[in-house]
Amino acid sequence: MRIALVAALGLLAACSHDPPRATANAPRDANASATSVGSRAIPTGSDSAAVSSLQGAPMKTYTKPSVETLKSQLTPEQFQVTCEAATEPPFRNAYWDNHEAGLYVDVTTGEPLFSSTDKFDSGSGWPSFTKPVEKAAVVEHSDRAHGMVRTEVRSHSGDAHLGHVFDDGPADKGGLRYCINSASLRFIPVAKLEAEGYGAYRKLF
Repeated sequence: MRIALVAALGLLAACSHDPPRATANAPRDANASATSVGSRAIPTGSDSAAVSSLQGAPMKTYTKPSVETLKSQLTPEQFQVTCEAATEPPFRNAYWDNHEAGLYVDVTTGEPLFSSTDKFDSGSGWPSFTKPVEKAAVVEHSDRAHGMVRTEVRSHSGDAHLGHVFDDGPADKGGLRYCINSASLRFIPVAKLEAEGYGAYRKLF
């Protein structure tokens, strides 16, 4: 049903289910109760900070900076995406075609989110992953903008808008496609993990 709806709306290109995808903002649904989106149960609500739980990784808390701090540290596009739920253009962003091995962290807090080992070419023009490095690192919300029912993905600690998750990913990898804005991420190459304080994640590669 979702695929047919996207095809009918043709103009949508915001990390949607099928190309073309809308570039309009996708606001967060702040409903605090659990919501069912299609066949996916969407957990909602989270604390403002998350603790790393990767086996062997140091226990670290990631805290969301103030809006003033984010405005001074992020580019205008990064701020619009992470704090205002905007969507960057497909194929014209930093990581959609990045094939280097490394870790993708939340640009607002530094919390580890995705690994290059789970990245794949979805043809969407945005970075796509089959799963986050830790399930608790991302939070899902129902997004009913643009006449569609989608599942928004936000970072746990920074509450930053990341993109959306769909159930049309590689079947042999769980069937999910996390369609993520490059502007919400910072990429750390494997060679720099230790220097950047992410040495415990070296085992992923």
